[in-house]
Amino acid sequence: MERQSPASPGARPRRHDASPTRFTVHLTPRGGADRADGVVNGVLHARVAAAPAEDAANRALLRLVARELGIHPSDVRLVAGARGRVKVVAVKAEPRVVTTRWPGLRV
Repeated sequence: MERQSPASPGARPRRHDASPTRFTVHLTPRGGADRADGVVNGVLHARVAAAPAEDAANRALLRLVARELGIHPSDVRLVAGARGRVKVVAVKAEPRVVTTRWPGLRV
């Protein structure tokens, strides 16, 4: 049985219990601000103010994705690309929640 998303507009989406939704992110560390710049060719482009040292940029990216999707930070994880700019992120959210937030994103 599939879970329904909450009806109220400000509510967080319910946790997705099936396999995580994965997508690719091109990250720019030291980008001046934490923000998602949009989707280009199916890839989310994002920037964070943190430097790539000591995993700070990756942690900032995961917090950014969680905030943008309205999910708990523990429901977001980095599955590939820890040392590069191109990363694969997995979220515990339904694919339609992710593609509604970022139309054109390949999941």
